[in-house]
Amino acid sequence: MLSKRRLLAVAAVAMTVAAGCSSSSKSSNSSNTTTSGSASNAGSSSSGGGHTLKVGILTDVTGAAASGNKTSVQGVQAGAVIAKQDGWTIKTYVGDTATSPSTALTAAKTLVDQDHVDVVLTVSALTFGAAPYLTSKDVPVVGAPEDGPEWLTAKNMFPVYGYLDTTKVSDVYGKFFKMEGVTNVGALGYSISPSSAEAAKGAAVSAQSEGLKVGYINANFPFGSTNVQPVALAMKNAGVNGFTATVDPNTGFALITALRQVGDPLKVALLPTGYGGDLLQAGPGALQSGQGVYFGTSFEPMEMNTAATQQLKSALAAIGISTDPTYAEYSGYAAMALLLDALKTTGASPTKSDLLTALNNVKNYNAAGLFGSHSFNLDDRTSTATGVGPCLYVTKLSGNTFQLVPGADPICGAEIPGKSVSPSS
Repeated sequence: MLSKRRLLAVAAVAMTVAAGCSSSSKSSNSSNTTTSGSASNAGSSSSGGGHTLKVGILTDVTGAAASGNKTSVQGVQAGAVIAKQDGWTIKTYVGDTATSPSTALTAAKTLVDQDHVDVVLTVSALTFGAAPYLTSKDVPVVGAPEDGPEWLTAKNMFPVYGYLDTTKVSDVYGKFFKMEGVTNVGALGYSISPSSAEAAKGAAVSAQSEGLKVGYINANFPFGSTNVQPVALAMKNAGVNGFTATVDPNTGFALITALRQVGDPLKVALLPTGYGGDLLQAGPGALQSGQGVYFGTSFEPMEMNTAATQQLKSALAAIGISTDPTYAEYSGYAAMALLLDALKTTGASPTKSDLLTALNNVKNYNAAGLFGSHSFNLDDRTSTATGVGPCLYVTKLSGNTFQLVPGADPICGAEIPGKSVSPSS
């Protein structure tokens, strides 16, 4: 059951969203039409395959979380291009959470009860609002585990990063900051998102494990807020010269700008989103704000030019996207990749039960190669990874390009024995 605090906090966010984030009840892209608060028939994302699957996309098209997640629709569309090559026609329906748990639930009900989708792919900070309903209906759910712990416990939910336990602590953050010469670390996370709050606290513990000072930690920042001046001043006064913020691009870039304005001598600003296409949708001035910023991702950056990144680039080009993918496009594409791995063992017209069985039997999922050399077993929910995952790929923005960071392409780590952070609710 959702806690009252989480419900009220997200409801408050939804009511105070700036007009620029949700100025229209409708938005459109190359082949989908989305309606705020509901799901709409998006038509076929690919055609000509031998089999058809109805896929619901639950995501934050509007509202405070849209800056980080709305492009997941295009990621799924790119995955549908690959599905077509495997003989599957993917018919998509989009449900907009509008960054509200109640609207997320309404959208999920429409996807299941009216559109009769076979599976739901989700990249949303509000999935927790719909998760109990989807679980009660035995609907397979595949997506980004960015919102809460239900991805660990609900047997119908399959995360594209593996079963992450964000209360566990990895040494990856500490190793990276130390490698880049940081001596005093700051961390920022959203109060409304357990995974965000726990990741911020975990980064602090990780830094301490490497002998670094933690001058500032705030795991209670309002979701989507750009009122970061007090945080910047507090970090400067604490002597912070490196930080990570497990937040959306709008918040992250605003904090970097504020830190520079107050004269904080940053060595490292590490953001989990902002790489690639996210920089383009973060608003005017983001390119300037992003200079020298480090960006971490679980997936191979396009600059690695591997077979997996070339395939993703080609799939995005097929739907008219020529820029580097956003975080949400990576996640939507990875969700389709996981679904396609499962479809290899089903018949031509799989039931929901068939899909659940097939997803549980995926033993070596690697996001269509975007995880590089590592993979994970969807049938093993006990060997959970730490909140940051086994490996982190890091790039640094220089001019108009992202540069691979030596020693962090990727930087891999392990759980720190005996270390954990308190779960957020």
